[in-house]
Parts: sequence; C-alpha cells; structure tokens
Amino acid sequence: MNPVLKTAVLRFLKEMGHSPDEADVQRLPGDGSRRVFWRIVTRAPGHSFIAMSNPPDTPAVRRENHAYLKIGTHLYRRGIPVPEIHRYDLTSGWFIMEDLGHMTLHDAAASGDELLPMYEKVLAQLFRLQIEGAAGFDPLWCWQTGRYDRTVMLRYEADYFRDAFLGRYLGLPVDGVDLDPAFRHLAETASEADSGFFLHRDFQSRNIMVSQGRIGFVDWQGGRLGPLGYDVASLTIDPYTRLSTVQQKTIYERYLDRVKGHDPAWAGAFERYYPYLAIQRNLQILGAFSHLTQAMHKTYFEAYIPDAVRTLHRLLHGVPDREISRLRDLAAGLLSHKKILDIAGGSR
Repeated sequence: MNPVLKTAVLRFLKEMGHSPDEADVQRLPGDGSRRVFWRIVTRAPGHSFIAMSNPPDTPAVRRENHAYLKIGTHLYRRGIPVPEIHRYDLTSGWFIMEDLGHMTLHDAAASGDELLPMYEKVLAQLFRLQIEGAAGFDPLWCWQTGRYDRTVMLRYEADYFRDAFLGRYLGLPVDGVDLDPAFRHLAETASEADSGFFLHRDFQSRNIMVSQGRIGFVDWQGGRLGPLGYDVASLTIDPYTRLSTVQQKTIYERYLDRVKGHDPAWAGAFERYYPYLAIQRNLQILGAFSHLTQAMHKTYFEAYIPDAVRTLHRLLHGVPDREISRLRDLAAGLLSHKKILDIAGGSR
C-alpha cells in the first residue's frame, strides 16, 4: 500500500473509532484491471473496509476514477446494493469503502450449493439496478460513452474480438476474412433495442457478492445507459460459472417473467434483441480474455476461452440471419482450432 493511501486509511480508522495498530491489512487477489484492493479488518466484529488504489496517471484512468465515484454514489443513493464510498481522493486515485463480504457468485457457484435461489436474488436486484439506476443518471459521468451504442458494439466488442482474439491471440489472417458485414448487422440490430435502462456492462459472477445471503454489486465504473438484455446475457453466458444450457435457459426465463410482471409491453423487445446482445457480449469476452492473457500476462484467463468459443458457436447458430453466415462458419471452425483444443484439454 502506497504511503498516501496508508496515511488516509490510518486517519479514517481513527475517525471511525478503531485502533489503527490493531487493524489487519490484507491485499486482495487481482482481477482484469490494474486497480489494487485491500481489505482492512478491525478488531470490532463485522467491521471491515475495502481500500482501492488506481493512480490517475493517464486521462483515461482519471475519467475512470471519476466514473467510479459518480456512478457509485448515484447507485448507492438510489438504494442499489453497491458499497458506500466513505472516503476518496481523485487526485491520488484512492477510495475507502464498505466491505460487501468475501464470497462472490463465482465462489458460490463453485461450492456446489443450489444455484437457482441465488440467481433469483441476483435477478431481482439486477432489475432494480436497471430501473432505479437509470432514474436521474447523467451520461456525463461515464468514462467511455454515455450509452451502449453501435460505436461500443463495433469498436469495443466486434473489432476487439477480431483484433485481439482472432488476430493477436490465434494468429489468424483476419485481413483475408471480411467479417464487417456480419458485425454491422449484429450492431445495427442490437442497437434497435431501447437503451433507456442502466447497464452495468460487466455483470458477471466475480462482480456479484452473495455474502451472508445479501446480494451486492461491484465494478460499476463501466456503467452507462443501455438495453435490458445485455447484463442478463453477461450473467447467463458467464464463462466463469460454466452454467449448463438448461440452467441458462431457466435463468433467462425467470428474468423474462420478471419483465412481464413489471410491464408486459417490454417483453417482446427483450426477447427480440436478447440473442444479438448475447453475441455482442460474447465477442467482448473473447477479446478481453485474449488481451488479458497476452498483453497483461494474466494467463489464468486463458482457461475460460474454450468455453466462450463454444458459447459463441451456439449463440450464432441460434440466429438464422444470413448476414452473419460468415461469422457463423468461422465460429464452427474455431471449435477445432488446435490452440483452443489444447487449452480445453489442459483446463479440464
């Protein structure tokens, strides 16, 4: 922990009536970002906090930290289960916040416990997030784009998939395969969905806390306005949990029931655009895992790539549109790619 944050943590503990000398500081395992987290455990039962450091050494990181503060504060005030931010300093890039517990949905899924009741709770809070989070939301808080739109779909998902996954990771000659018509069709179709809801954009099991029966959400800094289906797709096709197709279908149907119960008029559009949004999310996943593995040397993400490839193949074959036939054929060929098969064999 750097000296500036350490001083801030010690001062915060004193202000909260805790003895700094008796606090235990534990660095938490890293994720896919450059942010660093610590858990500060005091002697008082149930009193622990999370400290985060994200030095704002580039304009992008400064915008990211600003989004973290503004969006997190907004969601907390709307009653969404995100941690309360107790202290922060945007100049130095640190935050001290509430601790939502040790267990993520990913941990819970791996424990062998009954999953559906947990996912029911998650879906309930997700729907609140999407509705309540959009109320009073200011797109100017966002650090990339204020809305999930065609630009995001093409630049940060489709192109990311083609360049980071197909090109740099698999070494395929992407210039010789014209996927742009398929990418444009997917983006144009998906962008027709109503984007007036709050979108987390990384709504996967490692960003969902389920400690002590409570649901909580973290890593909201990429939030913006967007359609209903994207975050649900992120949850159901999440490679970390490796849900069966039956489990995915059940979760999808439970969410659809919730939509119908709130406003039946929303259901048709949700069903119409969900497959396209799921494909978009899958493209993003493969681009991200490839980049994290190669450029950031976080090779533990590589084990999840084969499952994401299989899911992409399944999703593309569930959409009969002729405009994506070249992408569909490509996905079928990826199933037998030697690198994918080798990783799949080693991760079993």
